[in-house]
Amino acid sequence: MNSIVTALKNVGVFFIATIDGEQSRVRPFGAVEEIDGKICLITSNQKDVFKQIMAHPCVEMSGMNKDGSWIRVSGRLVPVTNDKLTATFLDLEPQLKGMYAPGDGKVEILELTEAKGMLYTFGGAPQAL
Repeated sequence: MNSIVTALKNVGVFFIATIDGEQSRVRPFGAVEEIDGKICLITSNQKDVFKQIMAHPCVEMSGMNKDGSWIRVSGRLVPVTNDKLTATFLDLEPQLKGMYAPGDGKVEILELTEAKGMLYTFGGAPQAL
């Protein structure tokens, strides 16, 4: 599995920072999957986060591990939604099936491209993911 996907899954809840005009916005996410070698997230095209990502696709994510280390991941989120990809994502994250369905007109699968990740600890040198 991709080391960035593993790191995001290990923190459980991670936070995505977007830009809304001149204001930054941060919100929690918890579902990430590697599908066909792509780092994929899911959201709704009805949410402000999706509109912000479409306007400014460069994002940064952060999360903290139970041992006090933390990760930072950056990249561009690009929509790659199709019914097969959505079905695969939802099979891997079945808790989301009550919110989303393939072809529902609101689900969006986003691929994290140009992904770069780092693991940080207090007092230690950062490590690339």
